[in-house]
Amino acid sequence: MSDHIEWVAVSVFVFFFALVTVMGFVAARWKSGPVSEHLDEWGLGGRQFGTWITWFLVGGDFYTAYTVIAVPALVYAVGAYGFFALPYTIIVYPFVFMAMPALWKLAHRNGYVTAADVVHGTYQSRGLELAVALTGMVATMPYIALQLVGMGAVIKTMGLQGEWPIIAAFIVLALYTYNSGLRAPALIAFVKDIMIYVVVLTAVVVVPAKLGGYGAVFAAADDAFRAKGGATGLILKPGQYLPYATLALGSALAAFMYPHTLTGVFASKSADTIRKNAILLPAYTLLLGLIALLGYMAHAAQIKVSSPNDVVPELFKTLFPSWFAGFAFAAIAIGALVPAAVMSIGAANLFTRNVWKAYVNPTISHAGEANVAKITSLIVKFGALAFTLFLPVQYALDLQLLGGLWILQTFPALVFALVTRWFRAEGLLLGWAVGIAWGSWTAWSNGLKPLASITFDGTSYSFYVALGALLINVVVAVVVSAVLSWTSPAPEVAVRS
Repeated sequence: MSDHIEWVAVSVFVFFFALVTVMGFVAARWKSGPVSEHLDEWGLGGRQFGTWITWFLVGGDFYTAYTVIAVPALVYAVGAYGFFALPYTIIVYPFVFMAMPALWKLAHRNGYVTAADVVHGTYQSRGLELAVALTGMVATMPYIALQLVGMGAVIKTMGLQGEWPIIAAFIVLALYTYNSGLRAPALIAFVKDIMIYVVVLTAVVVVPAKLGGYGAVFAAADDAFRAKGGATGLILKPGQYLPYATLALGSALAAFMYPHTLTGVFASKSADTIRKNAILLPAYTLLLGLIALLGYMAHAAQIKVSSPNDVVPELFKTLFPSWFAGFAFAAIAIGALVPAAVMSIGAANLFTRNVWKAYVNPTISHAGEANVAKITSLIVKFGALAFTLFLPVQYALDLQLLGGLWILQTFPALVFALVTRWFRAEGLLLGWAVGIAWGSWTAWSNGLKPLASITFDGTSYSFYVALGALLINVVVAVVVSAVLSWTSPAPEVAVRS
């Protein structure tokens, strides 16, 4: 990183950042509905977002700034193995098409705002509701912190030192999210996604042209991986097939369990809107594949960095004029603000509905709910900021891996109820607890690595820890539910359409 401030890049960056800040405050008057009088209005944008708004919003909080930074960084470091993000974003959309419309109908009919609302309404279990709510809140915190990591990478590349630029950016984010709720990131997502598309499409044309074409790019990357040795390379090694596949499947199942992605689903105006988005959202997968190629391009450009997270910013700084680098950095930074806002809103909705209303003030008014959520969103954002400022970045990275593991353990409680009434709340709660405990212990024992290994007939097999924990979770839920169904009658559960 350079200590010299790139003033042209900084000026372009500040212009676009100011633009989205104004849009964030104006968003309070965008769409009908009083933002501060109902949690539906502040936390779900009035449940009135159509196909295009939902497409930009869900894409904006699913494909984050850290995605733009981390995916090329992983490809730069390990090669083909880093492309597991592509199949998982392909696998997830058929699941969204089939499951999320049913979940939306259930939430819309009963006024549910969160996944934990759905779980409580279905099973009438405060314990299971609280487990889902706490898991969502805890899993979201390091995810927000990682948006700061992505923003910090581009800010430092422009030569701005210290933590004050990130602090200033997050204060602005906190204020317009407090003021406008979900409308702010929904409106800003239009600008963010268009900017990202412009940056990536330009890069995949201009960068190879400067480096001698894609043949030269792949050749340079291949040479770099051969020199590095080990498991790196342009194609997967046989031993990587199973971990690659389980990472893709587990990540796909976890993706729409996070509070921020479910918030985008619940904010849609109809089940048909969600189906249309499941058809349209794979366009982002194409974009993600192009973004991943930036990792190979960095090898061809002979980019050398102390941390792989700096690869993309350094690539743009090296190969593009300062004004376009500033535009690209602004796109990445805004790409941090949109998901960070939705994540904090999702966590605030969970706290308000499933902790505050459930245990502190059951008679709270709709306006009171909105006010509690607004305050909670501030606490969540500044908690993530403090996490990033005072703890090493590696803690955020490690905890985000655990966050994915934890959030996947809410899958049975939330999704199984959409297709069967057989499972019992006690079984699902115990399955959740065992999955969390085994997965966390296994990941911790492996140095917080996402993979675990088992040996069968003398051969070692590696797999994604979160998926293994989910399988154990489901087995426990099935066994306990079966035992309870034999020994006691099933309680009444919510009727679903």
